[in-house]
Amino acid sequence: MTVTVRSFAKINLGLRIGAKRSDGFHELLTVYQTIGLHDIIRVHLEPGRGIEIRCSDPRVPKDESNTCYRIAEGARHFLQAKGRVVIEIEKRLPVQGGLGGASANAVAALVGLEGTLKKFLPAEQRFRIAAEVGSDLPLFLIGGTILGVGRGEQVYPVEDLPAMACVVVTPEVGVSTPKAFSQWDRSCGAGTLARESPLRGKNRSVAGQSPSAELTATTASDRMIELGRAYSAWLSMPHSGAPFADSRRSRAENPLLELVRAGITNDFETVVFPEYPELCEAKRALQRAGAKYASLSGSGSALYGLFVSRDDAARAAARLRRQGWAAEATVTLTQGQYWRKLVA
Repeated sequence: MTVTVRSFAKINLGLRIGAKRSDGFHELLTVYQTIGLHDIIRVHLEPGRGIEIRCSDPRVPKDESNTCYRIAEGARHFLQAKGRVVIEIEKRLPVQGGLGGASANAVAALVGLEGTLKKFLPAEQRFRIAAEVGSDLPLFLIGGTILGVGRGEQVYPVEDLPAMACVVVTPEVGVSTPKAFSQWDRSCGAGTLARESPLRGKNRSVAGQSPSAELTATTASDRMIELGRAYSAWLSMPHSGAPFADSRRSRAENPLLELVRAGITNDFETVVFPEYPELCEAKRALQRAGAKYASLSGSGSALYGLFVSRDDAARAAARLRRQGWAAEATVTLTQGQYWRKLVA
């Protein structure tokens, strides 16, 4: 039996880099948002032993360094998997694109393995295994709109927001996240160790818990505190289709644009754009095409723009493709949509 799972991408709605921690990671503050673009993961069992990764994309590792391999290795003992675990990866998302492709692949492989065996791990164990494989894996165990703190692995579900159209541009360059962090440390002086965070050590998602009261104490960085306050104010607003309290705002406006007004930025742009000028130009192209907000996702190289309507996004994507950009229109996914669409 083969289980097929859609491996959805994410974008970052703002990203702040804090001081380096004693474990070598940096404190981060971001809002993750899952979107409709995806890879396809297929999982089945064959006679034999071990784990096999199959993928036609030569850039995808097929050994123990692959995230799908690592999460399957971490989970199969608990799931009592017998036989050879075969994971097929159909790549549609860019490699090193900042869309969380490898991390999403791993979570999809875990879901596929559970479905194949018809055995399911407890939620806490799922989160623990995912966080051990990579910092942004846990977000894909939630889906929708998610606040990420710590090194990004501490995830807090945010109330569902209405779907919003977006366009993703994927330039033909790959950005190394470790290299981008090193450049940040060299150019921005963020190499000092962070104070102990009150949120550190919570290695699982806390469903329904509001982190807003704790955000201002998570780091010594004034920049992190400033964005934390902006996030806190935004997250405390009623988003479930209710009109904004401020009558000057459009009742039909998407609440995601409220976050844009908070002045969110992605710190990686500071070091990535000088290194890869074409990424800065891609952001400008999105803005010229009508994006209400455009940003690098993660450390790049993918960029995205938010649009008022799907028609606007479709027209913008077509315009960008005529200009030579690899652009695709998609839409943000709520948590419910994410899970309904996950298993193909």
